[in-house]
Amino acid sequence: MAMRGASHEPICSAAHPLRFIKSVQTGSKVPYTGPMERIRVASLQYFIRSVKSFEEFSQQVAGLIDTAADYKCRLIVFPEYFTIQLLTLGNVQRPIKEQVRDLARQRDRFVQMMAGYAKKKNVYIVAGTIPVFVDGTENEIRNECYFLSPNGSIGMQAKLHMTRFEKEEWFVSPHDSLKIFETDFGKIGINICYDVEFPELSRALALAGATVLVVPSCTDDRQGFLRVRYCAQARAIENQMYVIHSGTVGSLPNVPAVSLNYGQAAILTPSDFPFSRDGVLAEGIPNQETMVIGELNLVTIEESRTQGTVLPLLDSGRTKGLVGSLKSVKL
Repeated sequence: MAMRGASHEPICSAAHPLRFIKSVQTGSKVPYTGPMERIRVASLQYFIRSVKSFEEFSQQVAGLIDTAADYKCRLIVFPEYFTIQLLTLGNVQRPIKEQVRDLARQRDRFVQMMAGYAKKKNVYIVAGTIPVFVDGTENEIRNECYFLSPNGSIGMQAKLHMTRFEKEEWFVSPHDSLKIFETDFGKIGINICYDVEFPELSRALALAGATVLVVPSCTDDRQGFLRVRYCAQARAIENQMYVIHSGTVGSLPNVPAVSLNYGQAAILTPSDFPFSRDGVLAEGIPNQETMVIGELNLVTIEESRTQGTVLPLLDSGRTKGLVGSLKSVKL
């Protein structure tokens, strides 16, 4: 579990009314209008274990949310497919595509549970992912991430690119819609695991005003984990945004299709003077059950986009024209 901090003072503060930043779109100075200057966030290294009932699963989730709320976190991030614990309630020797569809039948109960916790604890929750049937039929499923607000609102970002095992073994279909979510502390985007390996997605979110990117992931080996982690770090640097990476750890050896997990939660930043050394605000010890907690300064991230040592987001305006002028040179 998370290490207890020295202070539990409130950490969400109003932006100073006389503070100005430069607009990424126009380059002119504008007042900072974000409703909060700082927020505290929690990213989970979620331990996958067998459960004997949905209630046991719910208790594990509730305990983690309680801990994060006790640390005054405003945003709590769960990893991709942490809901696979619920597979252990059924016959785990069946073909995995059948088990995944059983899991999809838990969608309504799961979302209702997470929405209740968000409202009860007055927090935002990125609720990892769960397989979901498309259009109310059981012919097609997608991998969906629900974003729960303390006011009862529910948003959803589905995974846009399928890994091979999802496509070829689980028969999960990609979605075709990228969303940006407006919260009381700013705009957030979600790239689910493999999606973070496609930089065009996070660049579009950053240009639309997102200052935080959430990356829920589920990886079974170190190579897979590092693909996601390295790309998440790159997205933080090239878009000058915070990236919150959450992963699964532990194992379900009795479920052959999902027997291993390799993960390390992290809160990543741009690589510049106002931010953490090495661009890592916080990270866990790999493959242990824990959560990492960090405080995001939302004014600093906005200022870095126009006053940083380098300005990759602002300067990316040149990229489209340069790509369009690509020429082949034979030597």
